[in-house]
Amino acid sequence: MTSRYSLKLLYPRDEIAGEVRRMAERISVDYAGKDLLVIGVLKGAAIFLSDLVRAITIPVEFDFIGLASYGDRVTSCGEVKITAYPTSAMEGRHLLVVEDIVDTGLCVDSLLKFLKERNPASLKLCALLDKPVRRQVPVNIDYSAFTIPDKFVVGYGLDYAQRYRNLPGIHTLEEAADD
Repeated sequence: MTSRYSLKLLYPRDEIAGEVRRMAERISVDYAGKDLLVIGVLKGAAIFLSDLVRAITIPVEFDFIGLASYGDRVTSCGEVKITAYPTSAMEGRHLLVVEDIVDTGLCVDSLLKFLKERNPASLKLCALLDKPVRRQVPVNIDYSAFTIPDKFVVGYGLDYAQRYRNLPGIHTLEEAADD
């Protein structure tokens, strides 16, 4: 018996684009006149962050932070490692973390604690996807696009073993068995 994965479209590209524009409008209003630094979580949020910052209508700086907790698995191991650090000054600035997905909350909780130690003026979270059914740590998401079921998702930056990030839509990745 061999196993393979099949993809089922969850959100098409045009629906994602509409939600990204909606969030960018809110962010532009909420941060008008403020020194905004957007911090994208690598690698999954890179595509989302790129579309989001292009839709924001106020001056914005962005940087990245790398986190690792999945490896090549479909479930988080719960151990969070910082693999790349932002280079921008954070103290006294308004920080907006941009994440692809919040599920257990373990990664985001660790990240927010790390960033709070940098003494920002404010710290908020923007997530493309929210999977609250898997939450182990309470997390406040200030801006979110979609609440998703307990399925593993890929596309639009999200991956399985570094693959599928290039898909323009968001898909569930489902294992199928062949006899």
